[in-house]
Order: sequence, then structure tokens, then C-alpha cells
Amino acid sequence: MLYTVQHKAFTMTASATMTIRVSSETKLKPERIAADTRRCKSFLAAEAISAYVDRELEIIEVIKRGMADAAAGRVVPHDEAMAEIDAIIEASKARRADKA
Repeated sequence: MLYTVQHKAFTMTASATMTIRVSSETKLKPERIAADTRRCKSFLAAEAISAYVDRELEIIEVIKRGMADAAAGRVVPHDEAMAEIDAIIEASKARRADKA
């Protein structure tokens, strides 16, 4: 199933048309949302794609920074990292116990 998306942002930025292939089941989901929210399908699809792309780019950038840190030797030994995590967990448990 082909799905054509055209989105014009309210800020008057340039828009482009993109055609994607999705399953029939996936195609029905934005149609249901559009009917319930009175938004057009292309707006919903553009918003979903934009959110996905932004999230993925952020994840990729964090991974790249982590790899650069590792390559430069900016790392924490496993035992030290686990001790810090355990301390945070124990502190959280203690706060919950104090509230009870």
C-alpha cells in the first residue's frame, strides 16, 4: 500500500512530498486517528515521521559521542559504574521506606 505524505508547517517552511509503502494494517491506524482528532492523515503521518527521525538522530548522536569517549579513553570501570548504580537504587529504596 502506498501512502503519500505532504505536510506544510504552520511556520511557512518549505514542504515536500514523500511516498512510502506501509502495510494495510498500518495505513488504517492514521485513518482512525484522523477521524477521531479531525486532523488530516498527511498531517498525522508527517508528525509521526518527524518525531521518529528526530528521536533516531538523537540516539545516533549519543551513540557516536559514546564511541568517541570510549576511543579517547573517557570510560568508567564496570565495577565503579555498578557501585554507583547500586548506591542510587539503595538511596531510592531508603527514600520510599521513609515515606511509608
